[in-house]
Amino acid sequence: MVNRHARPIRGSLAVTLGAALCLTAACSKQGSNNSGASSAPSGSASSSVTVAFVPKLQAAYYDAMDTGAEAAAKALGFKWVVNAPPTADPAAQASIVQSFIQQKVSVIAVAPDDPNSLAPVLAQAKAAGIKVITSDSDAPDSVRSLFVNQGTAEAIGEALVDQMVKGMGTTGEYAIVSCGQTAANLNSWIAVQKSYAAKKYPGLKLDSVVYASEDQAQAVTMAKSLMAAHPQIKGLVGECTTSAPGVAQAVQETGKIGKVFTVGVGTPKSMLPFLTNGSSTASVLWDVQALGYLTAWTGYQLAAGNALQPVNHVSDSLPAVQEGVMDGVPTMLLGPPLILTKTNDGQYDY
Repeated sequence: MVNRHARPIRGSLAVTLGAALCLTAACSKQGSNNSGASSAPSGSASSSVTVAFVPKLQAAYYDAMDTGAEAAAKALGFKWVVNAPPTADPAAQASIVQSFIQQKVSVIAVAPDDPNSLAPVLAQAKAAGIKVITSDSDAPDSVRSLFVNQGTAEAIGEALVDQMVKGMGTTGEYAIVSCGQTAANLNSWIAVQKSYAAKKYPGLKLDSVVYASEDQAQAVTMAKSLMAAHPQIKGLVGECTTSAPGVAQAVQETGKIGKVFTVGVGTPKSMLPFLTNGSSTASVLWDVQALGYLTAWTGYQLAAGNALQPVNHVSDSLPAVQEGVMDGVPTMLLGPPLILTKTNDGQYDY
């Protein structure tokens, strides 16, 4: 396990809800002042606040969240720490949470790999007086007080289907290569994809949903197996940031570019070669650094006892983040998804 502290700030943070998201150099000059928690001088009460984050695993995606979170910590003067297991491992996540309980951090934010297995240790954290939130993936049956949500299940699931049919058309067979079988966010997107495709594109047929954990190589193997088992397949969805490039790599390696079309939830750098060569049509994502900023900012507000508002000015580049209850879950909602294609993917640096 690796504990990362005080990483240098990389890239930039810029997002306007309801508009195009960007992390280009032109956007990086936007400010990061916050309402509800102004930048705190050294020695203030905020310097005693520590917000800890436990990602699913060590990955470029979570490095990008870390970058955004550290920008928030710098702006507000609190301490941000992150510790991730090398690979997706619910037991390792639980162990890290226990270590943060022993360190008496102020807030623990978790992206659960297996929500149910993590629930008992999150209860221990709450019992120890630590604020508990989830981010990126939720743990609905746990004591977490709030979920920092990158986008609604409807928005992400529907966008994945709409982008897939841009490549394969509105009829034909497709399959989904997901990651963790118990990941709440992935399963919610898949549920939306199934219902939305059946209603809007009745000519589509879902052949199979398989699970590759958080392993790109396994996603490649599974995608190849799906194409062999279903020779008429026209579409593949990679449901997470390892399976999205994995399904595209499988199409490239089997020489099926232009015959099988892929979409997924992939980070810009990992998807760029596949979007460029046509093995992927699009990636449905969100501003990952902004998600990290919002996670850290929210954790700080809870630790400081600041009430969240229905609409929150988190920063100049996150001016209107909504807080409310979605599907019974207290939520801070980042905003609409970002669609990456070969024309705009190169603008992003993570």
